[in-house]
Amino acid sequence: MTKTALVVGASGIVGAAAAALLVERGWTVHGLARRPAAQDGVRPVAADLQDAKGTAAALRDLNPDAVFITTWARQDSEAENIRVNGAMVRNLLDALPRPTRPRHVALVTGLKHYLGPFEAYGQGTLPQTPFREEQGRLDVENFYYAQEDEVFAAAARDGFTWSVHRPHTVIGLAVGNAMNMGTTLAVYATLCRETGRPFVFPGSAAQWSGLTDMTDAGQLAQHLLWATEMPAAHDQAFNVVNGDVFRWQWMWGRIAEWFDVEPAPFDGVVRPLEQQMANDAALWREIAGREGLVEQELSRLASPWHTDADLGRPIEVVTDMSKSRRLGFTGYQPTDDAFFALFERLRAERLIP
Repeated sequence: MTKTALVVGASGIVGAAAAALLVERGWTVHGLARRPAAQDGVRPVAADLQDAKGTAAALRDLNPDAVFITTWARQDSEAENIRVNGAMVRNLLDALPRPTRPRHVALVTGLKHYLGPFEAYGQGTLPQTPFREEQGRLDVENFYYAQEDEVFAAAARDGFTWSVHRPHTVIGLAVGNAMNMGTTLAVYATLCRETGRPFVFPGSAAQWSGLTDMTDAGQLAQHLLWATEMPAAHDQAFNVVNGDVFRWQWMWGRIAEWFDVEPAPFDGVVRPLEQQMANDAALWREIAGREGLVEQELSRLASPWHTDADLGRPIEVVTDMSKSRRLGFTGYQPTDDAFFALFERLRAERLIP
């Protein structure tokens, strides 16, 4: 029998990659979003997870074998993040009928599990790197923990298995996504080339010189499917990254070369992209009109605030994947290749010139 999946957040970076992989593997895929986009082989489900009754109505005829939760809604405070995002997961899982056959629910969170929420990001006493799953939760409120707790409670009630996936910064294609470093850097490099402005690394000395890693959306999609189909991976949390490590002082030059811009020497001063790109909306509309690009609104492509948060961290961030490796996950993706593949897609889809 063909298995059925519900991908929640199917129009986002992670959800789109997961949906595409599942379609490729022969699953029947339902893609839930507030405003579903057309995706090959994906059956759209329109629902706002903050609306419990509307979500229940949208899902009343679905009994999926697997549910992939890849979405969240950014709020003005961590207290609101917890209230809203916890409720979204609760409304989703309450809306689904009790499983009549084995069901797996995979939740995507991230390294804020170890680094703390936006309001206290990288502050206080943090676990030692590389981050390992057994290091557990910080003594601070965090909407990722609220999402996990909703999954755990529903699993205990309904009897499904679960997995939690903690990627580092995700590289992938989506428009209108709140956390999108790859496209943000592509737009920034394009603006620098257009204006002759220096291609300045916006972050901290710790990120420039220290080791780091990232997660390609395709690698994460493979990991989600692996955990769903591997019984030994059920009811566990996993880190998931590409498998390589790098320093931004090397990667910055690689990205600059791809866009044919000269990387500026790093002088140790943090120059956030949110400030550098603050007045670029009109210029982007001009570039998009001249080049025939499909998205003229800079805010739909770039998320400088999130890129600044990642590249401005005062600590080295490296993630351990030994737990997945021991259980047989062997996926590997060089991070520079992941960036380059994204840049090619952005050009092919007329999102950058």
